[in-house]
Amino acid sequence: MASPVLDRESDEASEVLARTRRAVDPALRAAVDSLPAAMRRIAAYHFGWQEADGTPASGDAGKAVRPALVLAAARALGGPPGAAVTAAAAVELVHNFTLLHDDVIDRDPTRRHRPTAWSVFGSADAVLTGDALHALALRLLARDPHPAAAEAAARLADCVVELCEGQHADCAFEQRSDVTLEECLAMAEAKTGALLGCACAVGALYAGAGPDAADALDAFGRRTGLAFQLIDDLIGIWGDPETTGKPVGADLAARKKSLPVVAALRSGTPAADELAAFYAAGRPLGEAELRRAADAVDRAGGRDWAQAQACDRMAAAVDHLARAVPDPADAGDLLVLAELVTRRNR
Repeated sequence: MASPVLDRESDEASEVLARTRRAVDPALRAAVDSLPAAMRRIAAYHFGWQEADGTPASGDAGKAVRPALVLAAARALGGPPGAAVTAAAAVELVHNFTLLHDDVIDRDPTRRHRPTAWSVFGSADAVLTGDALHALALRLLARDPHPAAAEAAARLADCVVELCEGQHADCAFEQRSDVTLEECLAMAEAKTGALLGCACAVGALYAGAGPDAADALDAFGRRTGLAFQLIDDLIGIWGDPETTGKPVGADLAARKKSLPVVAALRSGTPAADELAAFYAAGRPLGEAELRRAADAVDRAGGRDWAQAQACDRMAAAVDHLARAVPDPADAGDLLVLAELVTRRNR
């Protein structure tokens, strides 16, 4: 039976995300419509607005967590309604640029329960469309008359560099057997936490906040992002394909050095040796082997470690949030979004 408390939290999060979609989708669609026809078609497919043949589709552009963080941060610090919509759209464009590129790098076959853009249109066109979305984000901020636009653009550009560094590390880890937990946590913060932190900081800037408040909200977003990644890594091993849209044990099949895997490999247990043998096998793993590898991660403590770390990072995130927004009532939407990403199952 579902918990009434969790149902209420889910309803609150759904309302925050729906409100964000209503505010930001028109700006997103207008930006994508300005692309040349070939890239516009691929972007519209990626966002779920069109089918591959160009006919209308009923999908949407994901959950909109990052633009929701921009708007929630601006609202928490007393920003005028609607002032940060352009910035929120820019952050969402950057996020989707990274998704298009990540799918090519990881050769992921599905996203949002549909074939990925690269698998439909080819790697080159998917990469170029991602590049175009990045350019659209910068153009939105460059043309935004808001006084915080220039600083927001600078933060977003720095964030993209950090995202690239995190992605580079993630790829490099696949070729190494000596990855440490410290390296893995730093990679996750760069790859996932950086953009959530940037989203919160940009919202603070658009509310007219000073650098201290913006940095505190950046730290809140980063810690939330790391908790998000820990949960995402757990889902990558134990998630239900019916809800994830990805094959069972997808991260294990790809031999990703995800956080629970690295924690398990560094545990010094017999189960760690079993897991290392699976990762060293120079062939694809069958379904039964993937189940045994997942069990090895669990027995080596990787699952428990990741769950505990996610809780610790969220506690730290809330501490940073309180520095910038002392009244919990003002921070309501930010807390709801943080709760959403750490209780997610897909």
